Amino acid sequence: MANVQLTKVVKTFGTTQVIHGIDLDIKSGEFVVFVGPSGCGKSTLLRMIAGLETTTSGDINIGAERVNDLPPRSRDIAMVFQDYALYPHKSVFENMAFGLRLRKTSEDEIKRRVGDAAAILQIQHLLERKPRQLSGGQRQRVAMGRAIVRDPKAFLFDEPLSNLDAQLRNEMRTEIKKLHARLGKTIIYVTHDQVEAMTLADRIAVLSAGHVMQYASPDEIYNRPAAKFVAGFTGSPAMNFAPAKVSADSASVVIAGLTVRLGYPRASASGRDVTFGVRPEDISVGGDIEARVVVVEPLGAETLVTLAFGVGSSIEMVTRVSADTKLKMGDTIKVTINPAKTHLFDLKSEMAITT
Repeated sequence: MANVQLTKVVKTFGTTQVIHGIDLDIKSGEFVVFVGPSGCGKSTLLRMIAGLETTTSGDINIGAERVNDLPPRSRDIAMVFQDYALYPHKSVFENMAFGLRLRKTSEDEIKRRVGDAAAILQIQHLLERKPRQLSGGQRQRVAMGRAIVRDPKAFLFDEPLSNLDAQLRNEMRTEIKKLHARLGKTIIYVTHDQVEAMTLADRIAVLSAGHVMQYASPDEIYNRPAAKFVAGFTGSPAMNFAPAKVSADSASVVIAGLTVRLGYPRASASGRDVTFGVRPEDISVGGDIEARVVVVEPLGAETLVTLAFGVGSSIEMVTRVSADTKLKMGDTIKVTINPAKTHLFDLKSEMAITT
């Protein structure tokens, strides 16, 4: 195991800067996820750690060693790619053993390591098959096994589940979490899927346009987002947003003519125009705020309901209700917005207002 530290890391392609002075400290044995939309720089950052992209400036340390100038094979990391990158003409055993053979590992040690990795991943019965004879989930297990046999300081995963269907993604997500618990190795994992990020990570780095917008635990990312971008990117459905005016005593906001209480005053926002945010589950049926039902989306165990609020029903927000709550389009209902779960964001910087 090893910690991974990035200090003021910058990456440019020609005159275009795509990574903007990122600082990250990944602890030994930690599972960290880089998450963000396409083009945010998450895969580029991972490839820089792996040595597949050069670092324009800044330092990357794995353990106590600065690795900027080391080739990938000398960094003692193992990478699992999105497209599996298996040799089609080699058996599962030979695919897993290939890197060890390059390192002149003894045959007995190769058999032991491949056998141990196959047992961890429950693919012992597949060792003689070729990749074309495997399902997508099995191929991904082989790619993970090839990484495990290396016994590296850290594992790097580059969107490993994006080629799988929804059911297989759920299954493999569980297997990767079990794998981390069993091996205790440092894992850096890239995904655009915020559900993967929230369920897998010890800490999440949310990226946007080459910047880390927040680096924190899943709980903090979800409940105390540092910026509107973070709040909107996490959660399904995402946080509701609306333009609002903060009262002089900062105890409430006015949204489309409606007064909504805040859980605690934010004096720095007193009297200002801001963006108000609240998550769907923090709007509940029953209360003193009138709303009109616009859309009802049954999901089985729960129902998503889009509500129109305010003068002229100019603001729409989504709430999450139990399947037993029977509503139909056009209904007028009363709801409560939980004051303790409200968020305010600056209009210009879009950063959270917390004081």
